[in-house]
Amino acid sequence: MRVLRAVATLNSGSRAAVAATSRAGQGVRYFTLGSRVVGNNNGEISEQPRWTGNCRSVIVEGRRQFSSSSVSRAAALSAAELALKQAKELAAANMTAEAAAARMTPEEAKRLSAVRNIGIAAHIDSGKTTVTERILFYTGRVKAIHEVRGRDGVGAKMDSMELERERGITIQSAATFADWKMKKNGEEETYHINIIDTPGHIDFTIEVERAMRVLDGAVMVLCAVSGVQSQTITVDRQMKRYNVPRISFVNKMDRMGANPFKAVDQINHKLKLAAAAIQIPIGTEKEFEGVIDLVEMKAIRNDGQKGVNIKVSKEIPANLKELAQQKRQELIEKLADVDPEIEELFLEEQEPTIAQIKAAIRRQTIACKFTPVLMGSAIACTSIQPMLDAVCEYLPNPSDVTNTGLDKSKGEAPVQLVPYNSLPFVGLAFKLEENPYGQLTYIRVYQGSLKKGQYLYNSRTDKKVRIPRIVRMHSNEMEDVAEIGAGEICAVFGVDCASGDTFTDGGLPYTLSSMYVPDAVMSLSIKPKRSSDADAFSKAMNRFMREDPTFRLTVDEESEETIISGMGELHLEIYVERLRREYKVDCETGQPRVAYRETVTRKTDFDFLLKRQSGGPGDYARVVGWVEPNPYHAEENHFETRVVGGNIPDKYLAACGKGFQEACIKGPLLGHKVIGSSMIITDGATHVTDSSDYAFNLASQMAFRKAFNEAGGQVLEPLMKTTITAPVEFQGNLLLLMNKRGTIVDTDVGADDFTMIAECSLNAMFGFSTHLRAATQGKGEFSMEFSHYAPAPPHLQKELVEKYEKELAAKRTK
Repeated sequence: MRVLRAVATLNSGSRAAVAATSRAGQGVRYFTLGSRVVGNNNGEISEQPRWTGNCRSVIVEGRRQFSSSSVSRAAALSAAELALKQAKELAAANMTAEAAAARMTPEEAKRLSAVRNIGIAAHIDSGKTTVTERILFYTGRVKAIHEVRGRDGVGAKMDSMELERERGITIQSAATFADWKMKKNGEEETYHINIIDTPGHIDFTIEVERAMRVLDGAVMVLCAVSGVQSQTITVDRQMKRYNVPRISFVNKMDRMGANPFKAVDQINHKLKLAAAAIQIPIGTEKEFEGVIDLVEMKAIRNDGQKGVNIKVSKEIPANLKELAQQKRQELIEKLADVDPEIEELFLEEQEPTIAQIKAAIRRQTIACKFTPVLMGSAIACTSIQPMLDAVCEYLPNPSDVTNTGLDKSKGEAPVQLVPYNSLPFVGLAFKLEENPYGQLTYIRVYQGSLKKGQYLYNSRTDKKVRIPRIVRMHSNEMEDVAEIGAGEICAVFGVDCASGDTFTDGGLPYTLSSMYVPDAVMSLSIKPKRSSDADAFSKAMNRFMREDPTFRLTVDEESEETIISGMGELHLEIYVERLRREYKVDCETGQPRVAYRETVTRKTDFDFLLKRQSGGPGDYARVVGWVEPNPYHAEENHFETRVVGGNIPDKYLAACGKGFQEACIKGPLLGHKVIGSSMIITDGATHVTDSSDYAFNLASQMAFRKAFNEAGGQVLEPLMKTTITAPVEFQGNLLLLMNKRGTIVDTDVGADDFTMIAECSLNAMFGFSTHLRAATQGKGEFSMEFSHYAPAPPHLQKELVEKYEKELAAKRTK
């Protein structure tokens, strides 16, 4: 007796199909259930129930039982449904995190444990790119060290853009990877580290945002002199938003005034995160030569050219022994505050072992409750290797972090993603980049593996795409690979998608939450100097908007100006410069034209006669009435007819109303829309042959324009409801700043921050982001929304009207 067995295919999950056929003339129906079933928790293949109608027999749990010739169709279906349900339940059980972890092979577990996905983030000029350059040098990824700003004509590896090397700042986040060999328990272990170097300037904050969305850990770099700065606070907020564990590295220890313990104190108080130094410096400022490891109580110094060799000594300098003991005790006390195991030992007055301290640091770092603080000097090539050891020792591997997706089939219920190669693929496209080979899409693989030539489904568009090429990025260089495992970061070509799209292999209805995109804070009007550059300009704008979600382009309906919006002046300036360099398009920029409005302030009568003869039938129309402010609505226009006696036929009255509405589209003072005006027509006259719809339409327009000035025509400017949030210590600076720009409506003072609400003219808010940063040391934030229109100051109205009249005169002379 032959027994049919289920075929287990772990990669594809579980599928079941029921097929029914009938043989003509025999009256026999064949029902076949085929099921591919995943293994059990021990990785074994289990035989599942299989029912078949062939030979009118049932095979259940490997036993053949002959049925009678009168097997009903209902019974067949119920058996099929039962088997299908069992197959689905087994597949679901094997998709859980616990089941996947239990099935994980030792090789797979070892691979995952050696993977680290980290970002280097900090305030501008804290030394992020310099730190990354040393990491690449000590791991053997680059053969020579080059400095930021391209002083040696080469520039740092991670600053691949020409503009970055000129200005000495990071504009785009750059990805790379390296292998670090670390000695652990007397054995050498190799760790694979994916690194993203992020910008420090707040204008490029989206680069940090999307890096934090996909990273498992981070190195927060601080300046030993300045400590926690404005962008450090922003980066801290981003790390907390995505629950990214971090270790802190106090850089620039060789600078005058360096004080790492000030930075530790600021992390505790300003960032509200438990922190303690796990190292203390040997020497300060120019005398800085290494660090003392407080966990193992040993001295670590760099030796050889560029500090390639590490000298470890059990002997601690005599003048530092007392400080080392004090800071080690502070470390244990700080850990006792956040870790129950160390707390118990501390209360029992027992000394924790080295292994217990390291385990507690790792536990609480991964839980985002603690950050160990290391110190060194990247420019002096000192104490970078111990920081790399700390990355491997204390930051999580992909399986230590809980990553969740959303199941669209269950109303976007959260589901845990497991970094196991044999599970169905789930990945997130977090960054797009254009290069000579086409669009490059950076993908974080959360679950499953990605192979060259594989087909994926975009969960947003439901489109099927093929992956023709997979690369690992090393700044602007690429290394082709055939396959990428779970938990890794790679880049692919030939995929048309948007930033934040989720990809699956088609077997899972999962999607991933995208990243937070802040609102634009500054706008500029822009146009190419040469009309022949319009195509290149359009192509560049489309590319920039795809790559950067904070860069936006709109066309103003009134002024027909092209408006670009972004995170600040530098942000927009960089894009204008890239237009010139990469697309050879020179552009003119300026302040966007403000959407002013015009209105009337008092009642004025009019009696207007249009009488024109042009050889044939002429134009004749007379309208009488008055213009006044709209008593019903301050921002809408109102037209009314009170003609008696049929002096103006009804067919012409409709043309009068249309003429009034057309006149309101372009006001007489500035050419902006007219609002809050009312036109009442009470009388008029017609001509037997020369009157027409066109004549009365035109007469109404001309009557309104003539009466507008006499009715006290006025310019209205948009007032914006502006909300500003900043630390309490800057309240005085902001009061001075806002009193010049508008009216303060409300102020709410909290323990650390205060919020101010003001009504400001939009015209006065251009360039405000720069002034706000200067007044609050970069720690203030603001948002604007339209509130209402209000009369513009007389001097501003006069300037605007004169400028508009000059523009009209210039157009007439052309």
